[in-house]
Amino acid sequence: MGLRRYWALALLALCLGLAVPLSYGGLGALKALLETPAWLIPTVVGMVLVGWGLNALRLHILARGLGTALGYGQALATMVATEFAICATPAGAGGPLTYILLLRRRGVPAAHAAALFAIEQVMDLLFFFGALPVALILLASRTDLPDLGGLTALLGLVLGVGLLMVWLILGHYRKVLLAVGRLLRHLRISRRTRNRLARRALQFRGGVALLLRMPRSRLVTVYGLCAGHWLLRYSILYVVLRALDQPLAWAYLLLVQMISLSAGQLTFLPGGSGGVELGISALLAPFLPGTSLASALLLWRFGTYYWYLIAGAPVFLLTAGSGAFRRITR
Repeated sequence: MGLRRYWALALLALCLGLAVPLSYGGLGALKALLETPAWLIPTVVGMVLVGWGLNALRLHILARGLGTALGYGQALATMVATEFAICATPAGAGGPLTYILLLRRRGVPAAHAAALFAIEQVMDLLFFFGALPVALILLASRTDLPDLGGLTALLGLVLGVGLLMVWLILGHYRKVLLAVGRLLRHLRISRRTRNRLARRALQFRGGVALLLRMPRSRLVTVYGLCAGHWLLRYSILYVVLRALDQPLAWAYLLLVQMISLSAGQLTFLPGGSGGVELGISALLAPFLPGTSLASALLLWRFGTYYWYLIAGAPVFLLTAGSGAFRRITR
C-alpha cells in the first residue's frame, strides 16, 4: 500500500480505538482518567518495560545459540523496534520484516534470523496453548462469569493447528519442500527461484535445528522468559481494573484478552483497532459501568498499544530508519 493509504488506515484505527470506549462512557470517561491513582500509569509502563527486557534477554540467549555475538542492548533495540512495527502495521505484518532486517544488519544471516523469529513464535504458541486449559481450570468453579468455552475451544483449535504446521515443517521438511516445489512449479515459478527458496528453507531448518540443540536448561530459561513477558503483558488489564476498584478474576481477563486480541486482527487495521476494543467491551460490559469500562479500555490500550507506538517509534527510526518504515507500510 502507498504511504497515503497507510496514513488513512492509521487515522481510521486511531478514531475507532477512541470511538468505542467513548461510546460507553462519553466525555465522562476522560474526566475519570484524571481521577485514577497516580501510581497506575508508572506501574503499567514499568510492566511493559520489564516485559521488553525479558524478551530482549530471550533474543540475546537464542542468538548466542547460533554463535552470534548480539549484545543485550542490540537485542533490546531490536525487540522494541519490532514491537512498534507489529503495532503500526495491519495484522502485525511489519514485525517479522523489521526483526529480520535489524538482525541482518547485525551480521545474522537472513535464514538464521528467520529461525530465531520462528523459535520465538513457537514458544509463544506453546505458552498460549498451555495457558488456555489452566485458565479454564481456574474458572471451572465460577458461576458468576460467562461461559467462554466455545470461543476458547476455537482459539485452542487455531493454536493447535499452528503447532501442527510447525511440527510438519520441522519433522517432515522433505515432504513439505517437495509439495511446495510442485505447487510453485504448477504456478510456473522459475526453477532458479524455486532452488533459491529451497536453499533458504534448508538454511532456515538448519538454524532451527541448531537452536533446538541448545542445552535443555537454556531452552527452559528462554521459555521462562517468554512466559514472564506474556504474564506481565496480560496482567496489565487486571492491574487497571484493580486501580479502578472493579476487580475481576485474572484467569477470566486472560481469556478475554486472548480472544479479543486474536479476533481484532480480522479488522486488518494497525493494532486491530476497533475490533479489539469491541471484543473487550462486549465481554466486560456485563460487569462494569459505562464510565469504568471506557476508562479501563483507554488505560489498557495505552499500556498495550499506544505506549508501544510512542516509545517504539524513535527506537525504530534510529535502528531501522525511515526507509524501512516506508517498506513495511507497503
